[in-house]
Amino acid sequence: MNELDRRSLLKTITAIPFAYCEALSAPGQEPVSVVASHADRTGHPHKAARANSHLDFKVLTRETDGRVFIMENRDMVRGGPPRHVHYEQEEWFFFLEGGEVIMEIGEQKIRLKPGDSVLAPRKVPHVWAYIGEQPGRMLFVFTPAAKIESFFEEASKPDAKVMDPQRFESHGMKIVGPPLLD
Repeated sequence: MNELDRRSLLKTITAIPFAYCEALSAPGQEPVSVVASHADRTGHPHKAARANSHLDFKVLTRETDGRVFIMENRDMVRGGPPRHVHYEQEEWFFFLEGGEVIMEIGEQKIRLKPGDSVLAPRKVPHVWAYIGEQPGRMLFVFTPAAKIESFFEEASKPDAKVMDPQRFESHGMKIVGPPLLD
């Protein structure tokens, strides 16, 4: 990813609190509220279909005028999504706690330990898998948000298929390979 794209991502993320606070000063806007630990901004639980872990929506697309969506994956168990590509957004991973995350972004193979982060550029295939013995926790930031929030809403439904190519494609992504772990 070139330096200009990284700067754009960082500018977007750092501008969110200011843009959100400015919007809140306008009449009729929602008050600022904290999203507690182990809580979802929507008040409804979300689950990762394959890994059976919790997906807590922390910053919603509508709160940032579509600039960003932030989600925490907690109680992660072994496994992860299929290899896929996002056509519309960058995805930033910040591994908070647990064992390790193995990842491939393009041709690059990476191991994340707690405290590590990495950016997957748009249009570059990527895949990750949690390989820790104890439950893990990772933060995901998508910018611009595009249709990713609704993707996770749909994927959280009890009858959702894990590798549904149509769901991926209708949300600006494409499955391009299997998960790293079965």
